Amino acid sequence: MTADDSGATPRDVDTGDDAVPGAPDDGSAGDSARGGGGAGDAPADGSAPAGTDPARAASEGAPAAREADDENTIAIRLEQLILGADRRYTPFQAARGAGVSMDLAARFWRAMGFADIGQVKALTEADVLALRRLAGLVEAGLLSEAMAIQVARSTGQTTARLADWQIDSFLEGLTEPQDSGLTRTEITYPLVELLLPELEEFLVYVWRRQLAAATGRVVRAQDDAEMVDRRLAVGFADLVGFTRLTRRLEEEELGELVEAFETTCSDLVAAHGGRLIKTLGDEVLFSADDAGVAAEIGLRLIETMTHDETMPELRVGIAFGTVTTRMGDVFGTTVNLASRLTSIAPKDTVLVDEAFAEELGRIGEAPVSEAEAAAAEKAAEEGTGSPPPPYRFALQPMWQRPVRGLGVVEPWLLSRRD
Repeated sequence: MTADDSGATPRDVDTGDDAVPGAPDDGSAGDSARGGGGAGDAPADGSAPAGTDPARAASEGAPAAREADDENTIAIRLEQLILGADRRYTPFQAARGAGVSMDLAARFWRAMGFADIGQVKALTEADVLALRRLAGLVEAGLLSEAMAIQVARSTGQTTARLADWQIDSFLEGLTEPQDSGLTRTEITYPLVELLLPELEEFLVYVWRRQLAAATGRVVRAQDDAEMVDRRLAVGFADLVGFTRLTRRLEEEELGELVEAFETTCSDLVAAHGGRLIKTLGDEVLFSADDAGVAAEIGLRLIETMTHDETMPELRVGIAFGTVTTRMGDVFGTTVNLASRLTSIAPKDTVLVDEAFAEELGRIGEAPVSEAEAAAAEKAAEEGTGSPPPPYRFALQPMWQRPVRGLGVVEPWLLSRRD
C-alpha cells in the first residue's frame, strides 16, 4: 500500500530508530539530531562543558564558535541552493511518501553512494520523487529491481566523481579571494548561484550526447550476443617509471603531470573515435570497435608523448576479442591480455596480440606477412598481379613468451608503414 492509498503523507508517519541511508553525511544534520557529541562538546543550551572555566570558555571559545556558526550558516544556504529545497523528511518518512519499503529505499540510497544517517530529518521532496521514479520503473516492468539498483549505483559513482572534481579543481580556482575582505566561503555562494543552472543544462546535454553515441554502438552490433559480450579492441597506455617520479617530484608537480597525461589521452582517444574507459593515475584504459581505430590511437599516443619533453616514456598494449561490458567498464580475458602486453612492451612502443594482428589483416589495414605484401607489390609492378591494399600499419612478430595467467602468447610490434 502506498502513502496515497492510505491517505497518509510523509508528515503523518512516526519516525523509527533503524539506521538507514539517506543523504550525503555532511555531519550537520546528524549532529543536530543527536543533540550532542563526544567528550568536550558544548551542551545544546550553549553553556560551557562540564569541567571547564566559564570565563575562559567565553573569552577563548566565542570567536571560534561564531566563526563555526557563520560557516555552518553558509553551508546550509549552499545546500538549500544546490538541492533547491529544505530538509523535511526522515528516511522512513521519505520511503513511506514514495510508497516503497524501507529495505528497498535503503538499497537505492546506498547504491547511489549516500551514507547511513539514522532517522535524521535530512531529506527533501526531490529525494522522495527520486525514490518514486525508480520504484515506478520497477513496478511498470521497465527495469528489474536489480537493474534499477545498478542504475542508481552507476549514476551515483559517476556523478560523485564529477562533483568531487568540480569542487576540488574547478571551484577551487575560481573562488580564489580577490579582495582581502572576503573569504573563499563568502565568494562560493554567489558563484555557485550563477554556475548551477548552466552546469546543470550542460551536464544533461553531454549525457544525452553520450547516450546517443552508446546506443548507436549497441544497435550496430551484428547479433544479440554482441550487444552485451562484444568483440572490441582494448588498450592500455602506461607511463614508464612512474613510481620513480612519485619519489622525485613534489605533489603539485606530480598532480599536474598526471592531469596533463589524462587530458592528452582523453582528447586523442575521443578525436580518433575510441572511448576512454577509465584513468588510473599513470595508466589509461581505452577501447574501440575497430582495430584500425585502436591502432591509430595507440601510435598517436606514443608519438604525442615522445614529442613532449615534460612527459616520461609511454608504452601501449592492445588486444582484440570478446569483452564483457558492465556499468561502463570492460572485463574479460581480452582486457587482461592487453594489460599484460602493456607490462612487457618496450618503452615508446605498441604491442598487440595475435588476434589483433589478424583483425588488422582481415580489414586490410596491415599485412600479417610482410613477405607476402612485398611479393604482391612486386607482382603489381611487373603487371602480373593486383596491387595490395594501401596498408597503414606494419606488424612485426616478436618472440613467443609465457604471460602470467594466460599461457604462451605471441606479441606483435605495431608501427606505421613506410
